[in-house]
Amino acid sequence: MQFNSLPAWLDWLEKNHPTEIDLGLERITRVAQRMDLLKPAAKIITVAGTNGKGSCVTATAALLNAAGYSVGVYTSPHLVHYNERIVVNGNAVADDEICSAFEAIFNACQQTSADYPAPISLTYFEYGTLAALEIFRRKQVTAMVLEVGLGGRLDAINIIDADVAVITSIALDHTDWLGDNREAIGYEKAGIMRTERPVVCADLSPPQSLLDHASNLSASLHLISRDFGYSVTDNATWNWWNNHLQFSSQPLPQLPLPSLAAALQVMSILGLDLLTLDAFTRIAALRVPGRFQTLQWRERQVILDVAHNPAATAYLAERLEQVSAPGSTIHGIVAMMADKDRAQSLGNLKGLVSSWYVADLSPIPRAASVEQLRQNLVDLGVTVAFSGGVADCLQAAFNNSAPGDRILIFGSFYTVAAGLQALAGCAEQY
Repeated sequence: MQFNSLPAWLDWLEKNHPTEIDLGLERITRVAQRMDLLKPAAKIITVAGTNGKGSCVTATAALLNAAGYSVGVYTSPHLVHYNERIVVNGNAVADDEICSAFEAIFNACQQTSADYPAPISLTYFEYGTLAALEIFRRKQVTAMVLEVGLGGRLDAINIIDADVAVITSIALDHTDWLGDNREAIGYEKAGIMRTERPVVCADLSPPQSLLDHASNLSASLHLISRDFGYSVTDNATWNWWNNHLQFSSQPLPQLPLPSLAAALQVMSILGLDLLTLDAFTRIAALRVPGRFQTLQWRERQVILDVAHNPAATAYLAERLEQVSAPGSTIHGIVAMMADKDRAQSLGNLKGLVSSWYVADLSPIPRAASVEQLRQNLVDLGVTVAFSGGVADCLQAAFNNSAPGDRILIFGSFYTVAAGLQALAGCAEQY
């Protein structure tokens, strides 16, 4: 065995490949071929999108489980434990299972051939993707729900042909890799489509590039508001419909409705009976850690959300307004990566957050510095109350707040993960 613990493997993987992101499928496809992973026996659902992927994956997996499938779920990034990325039937897999899969991948990488005379180097994400596929094969899952990490066309997940592809939303993010406009990004995400296979799109205004790609592949395109859709009837119920079904006055879920509407459409495409699945009750009960997650802490409500781009913080602002508590103040703790549109992301929350705290993520190379974030807020006419580690910011927000106030921790996954660790043991509050 290359290493005898998961932390040792992950430490090696972080340094193993020359670059953190190395888009392209040639290297990982060759290793997957050697491991016979390219044609799983399971039903494959691949989910791409700028925002809302995690909610769609969670709902899709829950409904497939309810339908009797053994379901493997692969997502990224994780919040606290790497094992969160690879889940079978709702349970994160054990360290030794991941280590064993990593060892199999390493051995496959070391093989040589005439066209690959040297060992193949894979990225951290590529190792994780192959590990998930290997573990799912060993556990003989009958369905896989795979979340795209970056884009779609050149993402490691795209070595696997999806039976149903889902694209939740298309907005500006990762522009250095995917392009600086929605048409370019839409084309990249459309890369998960397959010829004459169904694709569900929950973006309300899909780019022409996506529509054209679906047409070129003769894919069966299911568009929100045309082939399926939803409406909110009041603060407690919603309606969902497609071209064959209609459900009214169902319990209103907490997760983003476009993503859940897409998951329901996937079930319909697969021929599963939503009534038999008790689908609407099930998805109303779903929560995803770090997605508008609420905790009760020292007589304050803490809200944690991984919103880290303009579209996500705009949605976060809508959610905050929907659950606004008269007389309460929102204290915002934020840290983001340097490559994000920080100004617009923060600007969406300017009118809701009364007191700002900038968290220091300096150990993370990609993180924006405290000085950068402070300047972004100053440019928005905002004064920063405090800066320091996430736990220190949380304590400062407590000191400056009153019972009944809300503390919002948002931005990168690292920010929310640190917040969850600082709040360990607090009661969930829905």
